[in-house]
Amino acid sequence: MKTIKYIFILIAFLSTSITTRVWAQEAPVASDTTTVTNTQVQEPTSGLAFIEESFINFVDGTGFANLNWQTLLMIFVACLLLYLAIVKQFEPLLLLPIAFGMLLTNLPGAGLYNPSLFEGGHVHWDIFVNNAGLLDYLYLGVKLGIYPCIIFIGVGAMTDFGPMLANPKSLLLGAAAQLGIFATYLGAIGLGFMPNEAASIGIIGGADGPTAIFLTSRLAPELLGPIAVAAYSYMALVPVIQPPIMRALTTKKERAIRMKQLRIVSKKEKIIFPIFATAFVSLLLPPAAPLIGSLMLGNLLKESGVVERLSKTVQNELMNITTIFLGITVGATATASAFLNMKTIEILAIGIVAFSFGTAGGVLLAKLMNLFTKDKVNPLIGSAGVSAVPMAARVSQVVGQETDPGNFLLMHAMGPNVAGVIGSAVAAGILLTMLS
Repeated sequence: MKTIKYIFILIAFLSTSITTRVWAQEAPVASDTTTVTNTQVQEPTSGLAFIEESFINFVDGTGFANLNWQTLLMIFVACLLLYLAIVKQFEPLLLLPIAFGMLLTNLPGAGLYNPSLFEGGHVHWDIFVNNAGLLDYLYLGVKLGIYPCIIFIGVGAMTDFGPMLANPKSLLLGAAAQLGIFATYLGAIGLGFMPNEAASIGIIGGADGPTAIFLTSRLAPELLGPIAVAAYSYMALVPVIQPPIMRALTTKKERAIRMKQLRIVSKKEKIIFPIFATAFVSLLLPPAAPLIGSLMLGNLLKESGVVERLSKTVQNELMNITTIFLGITVGATATASAFLNMKTIEILAIGIVAFSFGTAGGVLLAKLMNLFTKDKVNPLIGSAGVSAVPMAARVSQVVGQETDPGNFLLMHAMGPNVAGVIGSAVAAGILLTMLS
């Protein structure tokens, strides 16, 4: 109660001070007694009117005065995503900054992000400096394709391509898991989406957030918010979405297949591979060069063994800083006008179909390979061909041990899993080549 009393006293004191100052500034020099008397009579009215006007301007300038149901709903969605990230731990490293960026951009009057500066898929430099907010400057890292590539350097430095090199068939499984991307691309066009929008929606099937952001920022930036939220949400739901599909497409006998131990991959192979992969993929699909080149650079930093300090930096400090900026700015694109429409609901629905097709594609190709090869492949590792590293590989392990607790599939599943990272980047390059 004392605190409230002191607050009221402070407000009264400030009001009295402001009123006195205003009257002193507005009072004219009196030429005679009559003028002074008239002025003194009018002064209280003039001062009170000024204070009233100032108060009204203050209220009108607050975000509370500009709230509407759309912004309130978006703030609720942002809080829901924060709950999923913090309490349920659904991809918290990116979902938390994305959700907070969504909260910031939907606060009326803050002016942190201005979609008008990026209308038409271009940066309007002529009006940028005079109108840009904080998040507009940070968003340039997304718009110019900088953040996804930096994250890919970190991903490459944390990736071991050994299991894939030990079993080259993993590359085929990783490629087959990209079926969801192209099947969804064709399906989205059939549903009435423009080709560039369909490609951006289809890339959700690769379960690779940075690739989805990279492709969407170039082809359909107006869809960046919904697609990013869908991509990272479904990545977090891998343990929920994949197992029913895996069980439905395989028999108990197939799930119990034990695979031979992988051979040891030499250091020379691990060093040559990123160099060769960068040159080959970039020559075949030049638009994929930024992603593939960044991924393989990070991997070469790790495998060469001569720049350990740089390898640790890109795995930790650089990647963490970039992840914060990427998440906040991607979340900032989820404004009420861009998010609250039927197209967003369609994207979320089609995205889960894309992800499911990707899971099914890897499993079905593994089953097909078993018809022609002597050394059988457990079809469960095919589901790891999506790019959710290493979560998808762990799901293969868990589902396999439900049938045979002594069956260890994790290292075998890591082959298709890391191949899927390459596969999603290649798929993005194909789509960019077709549509740019």
